[in-house]
Order: sequence, then C-alpha cells, then structure tokens
Amino acid sequence: MAQQSIVDAVLLGLLEGLTEFIPVSSTGHILLAGHFLGFKSTGKAFEVLIQLGAIMAILTVYFARLWKMLVDLPRDARTRRFVLGILIAFLPAAIIGALAHDFIKNVLFETPMLICITLIVGGVVLLWVDRWALQPRYTDIMDYPLGVCFGIGLFQCLAMIPGTSRSGSTIVGALLLGADKRSAAEFSFFLAMPTMAGAFAYDLFKNRDVLSAADLPIIGAGFVVAFIAAVLVVRVLLDYVSKYGYALFGWWRLVVGAAGMAALLVWG
Repeated sequence: MAQQSIVDAVLLGLLEGLTEFIPVSSTGHILLAGHFLGFKSTGKAFEVLIQLGAIMAILTVYFARLWKMLVDLPRDARTRRFVLGILIAFLPAAIIGALAHDFIKNVLFETPMLICITLIVGGVVLLWVDRWALQPRYTDIMDYPLGVCFGIGLFQCLAMIPGTSRSGSTIVGALLLGADKRSAAEFSFFLAMPTMAGAFAYDLFKNRDVLSAADLPIIGAGFVVAFIAAVLVVRVLLDYVSKYGYALFGWWRLVVGAAGMAALLVWG
C-alpha cells in the first residue's frame, strides 16, 4: 500500500469502529478522511477489510445470544424463522454487491463529492423519519415478518452508494416498515454480520493478487482499533436510540457532508 502510515490506519480504524453501526456511513467517513490524508490503499481493500474488526465486535457482544440461537435452531421454529429472515434480508445486497463490485470500488469510491451529497441527503431523510410520528407494529426482531425482512434488505442495497450508510438505510427501512427505533437498530446489527462478512470475503478474494505481506501491518492496525471502538458503540447504541432517537446522527451527517463539500471546493 502506498502513501500511508500506521497513524493514518489507526485514525481510519477508529472512524470505522465509531461509525459502522450508527447511521452516518463508516465508508463515507473513511473515504473522505483518506482523501484529505492522502491515504491510498491497494485496490481500496483497506476500507473494506478493516470491517472485520467491527464484525468481531458484534460477535463478541452478542456471543451468548448467538450461541443460544445456534442451540435452539434445530428445535425452535421462531429462531429458524428469524435466521431465515436475516438470510432473506442479506440476499439482495449480496447479489447486487457481487455484480456491481468493480463499479462501486473504481467509480463510486473515487468520487468524494458524491459521498458528501449522500451524507447530506441521508441526514435530511434521517431527521425526517425520526420526527415523523410513526406507530411501530414490531418491537422484537424475532417477530419481524419475512416480507419486512426482505424489504429491509432492499433498503440495504442503497448503501452500495458510499455515504448512504448500511446501518442508516436498514434502520430507515425498518422504521418505515413498522419497526420501533430500538429493534430497527438491533436488526441492523444482526444483518451486518452476513453482509459485512460477505463483503470482507469477496473483497479479499478480488484483491488476492495485489495484496502482500507489506499490507498486513496497516490492515492489522486498522482492524484492532476498529474492533475496540465498535465494541464500545454496540454496547451503548441501543439504549441511546431508545431514549433519544436518531436526530443527533442526522445532524452529524449534515455537518460532515457540508464540511467535506466545502473542503473539496476549496482544496479539491
């Protein structure tokens, strides 16, 4: 990887961990920060591969619940339906992500102005949905109908555009389809596991010929910091959104998007 340092990797890993599970677009933040830092990774692989740290954070925090689901899966119909719902929600992004991978990495990832615009648009949408007096019909992710799961999966496809936010699109989709704020965030956590693991594996495969041992320290530093930061976020996020909603993240997106746009117009 050229034009980079461990310090840059730590900073970007911190951004990944802090923003992956809140609806502000971790990829958008990392790409914008990398642009202004002059950080250039081989095949834009760093930005995807450090997501493994966030995946491990979810697995760590939810280990006991995941283990119980694994044990209950053969004998409990409710658990089987939930797992099926996660798989159904995962499929649209898996298919589109594989088909559009090169366009996403080579075009969308290289367009910082687009990222700023989607950050701003997403912030407006998040503020609108948060203030809309929606009446939730579903408060437990185990009871989401399969049709709702599929609809959330379609919303997740919007996150192919960097700056949109995977968690933001799934949370907004869940809210519009009848979920309450807490369960919408929790479903986004569970959906992140196959989605991010799939993106990690596919990107690693696509870049297998260009990555080398020299890339490992940079990726490793980003991974460790992302893991630690993501654990902290996951542990507090559900309680926060239950009490205060998503308005803070909407304003955050507006500020970052506007600041990034101004910086691009001034410095390029």
